[in-house]
Amino acid sequence: MRLVKVAAATLNQTPLDWEGNTRNILTALEAARASGVGILCLPELCISGYGCEDMFLSPSVLATSLEVLSELVPHTHGLVASFGLPILHNKAVFNACALAADGQLLGFAAKRALAGDGIHYEPRWFKPWPRGKRGVTRVGGADLPIGDVHFDCGGIKIGFEICEDAWIAQRPGAELSLDAVDVILNPSASHFAFGKKEVRRRLVLEGSRAFGVTYVYANLVGNEAGRAIYDGDALIASGGRLLASSARFSFANASMVSATVDVDLTRSRHGWLSSFHPQVDAEPGECVGVAHDFPAARVEVTRLTEPAWESGPALKEEEFARAVSLALFDYLRKSRSQGFVVSLSGGADSSAVACLVAMALGFAAEQLGLDGVHQKLGHVTGVTECHDVPGLVRRLLTTAYQATRNSGPVTRAAARTVAEALGAKHVELDVDALVEGYQRLAEGALGRALTWERDDIALQNIQARVRSPSVWLLANVTGALLLATSNRSEAAVGYATMDGDTSGGLSPIAGIDKAYLRQWLRWLEAAGPDGLGPIPALSVVNQQQPTAELRPAAQHQTDEGDLMPYVLLDAIERAAIRDKRSPLEVWELMRAEFPAYEGPLLVTWILRFFRLFSRNQWKRERYAPSFHLDDESLDPKTWCRFPILSGGFERELTQLAAKAGKGP
Repeated sequence: MRLVKVAAATLNQTPLDWEGNTRNILTALEAARASGVGILCLPELCISGYGCEDMFLSPSVLATSLEVLSELVPHTHGLVASFGLPILHNKAVFNACALAADGQLLGFAAKRALAGDGIHYEPRWFKPWPRGKRGVTRVGGADLPIGDVHFDCGGIKIGFEICEDAWIAQRPGAELSLDAVDVILNPSASHFAFGKKEVRRRLVLEGSRAFGVTYVYANLVGNEAGRAIYDGDALIASGGRLLASSARFSFANASMVSATVDVDLTRSRHGWLSSFHPQVDAEPGECVGVAHDFPAARVEVTRLTEPAWESGPALKEEEFARAVSLALFDYLRKSRSQGFVVSLSGGADSSAVACLVAMALGFAAEQLGLDGVHQKLGHVTGVTECHDVPGLVRRLLTTAYQATRNSGPVTRAAARTVAEALGAKHVELDVDALVEGYQRLAEGALGRALTWERDDIALQNIQARVRSPSVWLLANVTGALLLATSNRSEAAVGYATMDGDTSGGLSPIAGIDKAYLRQWLRWLEAAGPDGLGPIPALSVVNQQQPTAELRPAAQHQTDEGDLMPYVLLDAIERAAIRDKRSPLEVWELMRAEFPAYEGPLLVTWILRFFRLFSRNQWKRERYAPSFHLDDESLDPKTWCRFPILSGGFERELTQLAAKAGKGP
C-alpha cells in the first residue's frame, strides 16, 4: 500500500496582478505543506492570470511570468506542485504548466487543445502543442523539457490534461493511461455556466475511471477579469469515485481540497482490466524522472458532503444568486470602487440588481466574517465602521428613484420599499423639469410642438436619457460604480434607451432573460438563497406588470404590450440566435411550442423579433460589460457576433410571411 495525499487549489487571481497572484499561490503552497500534501495542482495560468488577453503576446509579460515562477519554485520543498503560465518557445507562445518538486523545476507540459469558442480566444495568443512532440527550452540557465511529457516523481507518474484537453474526444489522458501514469493533474480556468457543474464532474469521474488514475482538477474562482465568473469546483476522483470537491462560489482568495489515495490500489485495479495494454516502448524524453520522498500519509475515510442547495430544486436560482453576487463583490474590490449606484425604478430589473448587491455583501459576511469583509474592502472609506450587513449595504449601495410626470405612485412606493428592505441609501429625484426643458429646446429648433402621436419614441427616450446624468453624477461624486439595469431580452430587440437605462460601467443582468429574471424574483420573495433567506418586500415588484412607464398613464403601457410575451420572446431568441434557425423554422417551432399563439399574431411577433434584432446590434455593441451566465449570451465582445449593418433577414421574412399567409 502506497499512500499519497493529493490536493487541488482554487485561487481568485487577477490578470497581471503579479504580487496578488503570488500571495494566493503561496497561501495554497503553505496550506498544502501544513496538511501533509504530496502533490498539489494549481489552476491554469495562475501566475499571470487567465484573462490577460493580448498581453499574453507581450515579451515583458512572458518574462515576468518566468521571474515569478523562479520565485515560487523554492517554496515547493517537500511537495510536488504545478504552476500555470504562458511560455515562449521557438517564437511561439504556449499555454503551459510547470512541474516542480523539492525546490527543483522539472519541466513544462504544454496544452494541446486550445479553447477557441464561446468566450474563449486562446488560439489568438497560443499555439496548440502537437501531439507526441517534445522539445527543450532554456529557463533560468537550464535546459528543461517542454511539450507532450509526463513526470516520474519518486516512483509516482504524473501527467497533465490542461482544461480544454479534457473536453475533447481524443483526450491526452488516454495516452497517459497507456504510459501507466498514476495521477493526472488538470489545471483549469473553467468558467461558470448554468448546468456546467454536472458536465465538469462527469469529465473528471470518467477520466479517473477510464484512465485508471487519480484525477486532480483545480480551477479558478471569482470574477477574474471582468466578464467570466469562475465557480471554483475543485475535484479529486480516483477509479471512477469522487473523493473530494470544493465549495463553489467561495469568497476566499485561496482554498484547497485534498484526499489520500492508495497508488498501488489504483494501479492494480487498472491492471486487472483485460482491455488495458500498456505502452512498453516509451520514447526517449517522454517521461522526466526525479527522485522524491513524499510526506507520510495516513488512511483517511472519505465523506463527501455538499450543501443542501447544490442538490435542491432551486439549483439554478441559487447559482444565479451566488454567481452574480460573487462577481459583483470581486468587481467592486478589483476596480477599487467606493460602492454601487442603481437607478431604482421600482420594476423587476433594477430591483434585481439592487438585491444582488445586497446579497453580495451578505454572502461575503457569511463566509468571511465582517473582519474579512473589512480586510477585502479596505480601500472603501468608512467600511470598517460598518458592524453588520445592513450597515455595509447602506455604505455601499445608493439607489435613486427618478420621477417624471408619467411615473406613478406604485413604482415610487415599490422602489422605496425595496431600498428600505435592503438597507440601501435611497434618494428620490424629480427630473420632469429637465425633461420639459429638453423638449422645449427641441421644439424651438424644429419649429413645432412634439406630440405623442407623431414623436412617441423620442418622447419616451428623452425621459430615460434625462435620468442618466443624475445617477452618473451620484456615482462620480462618491467614487462608486454605476450599474446598468438592462436584461438580455431587452438587448435582443433593442428595447432600451442608449445613454438611458443602459447607462453604467457594468451591466450585471444583461446576460439573463426577462422571463427567468421574473421567476427568480418570485423565488427570492418566497424562499431566497440558503443562508440568507427571502426578501418579502419584493412582493411590491412581483405583483406589477413590467412597464417602462414612459408614456402617459392613460395609455397603460406595458413591456409585453410593446413587444410580445416575454416567455415567447425568449423562446424565439433561443431558436433564432442560439440555434441559428431561419425565421420560417422559428415559426414552425413556435407554433408547436406555443399553440395558444397560433395565427397572424405569432407571425407578427416573429417578424418583429428578427427586424428588431438585426436593427439593434449597434446597441449591443455599446452595452457595459456583462457577466457570462449561460450559452445564450448576446454579448458581441465575447460570445455572439452579428453585423451592425445587415440585410435584416428581409428575404427570409418575406418567405415566412408568404407561407404563413400574412403580408410583410
